[in-house]
Amino acid sequence: MAHYHHILVAIDESPISYAAAEHALDIAKVFSSKVTLISVIAVDPFSGVDFYKVAPAVTDYFMQAEQNALDRLNDLKHTFTREGIDLDIRILHGISPSDGILQTSHEIPVDLIVMGSHGRKGLQKLILGSVAQNVLGLADIPVLIVKE
Repeated sequence: MAHYHHILVAIDESPISYAAAEHALDIAKVFSSKVTLISVIAVDPFSGVDFYKVAPAVTDYFMQAEQNALDRLNDLKHTFTREGIDLDIRILHGISPSDGILQTSHEIPVDLIVMGSHGRKGLQKLILGSVAQNVLGLADIPVLIVKE
């Protein structure tokens, strides 16, 4: 049987990421694992456009996105610590979610990645891609995908 010493959990604004966190909590309790919750603030597609970066609305958007991510992670942190789980939180910027998850999985290192899958299909999946699919295809450790 595998033993998971350190679990990385990807958190975004979706309810499915909270379901992934619940699964990670259950696993962490069984194995007394350490957990790192990560949230990645999406890459700004206009980062090369000078006028765009200085627009107050854009700055406000990214500041609010970071605050929302921090609020989500802190809410979950209380749940994990109440259960006696050793926990860290991280927020990454300027990188795609899949790259951020994979990079963090190598830096820490972790034994398991837990994340949700939004289940996008068709054109939406083609345009937006699939973070879960990218991580699953490139990770060199087990990945648990929680679906809706």
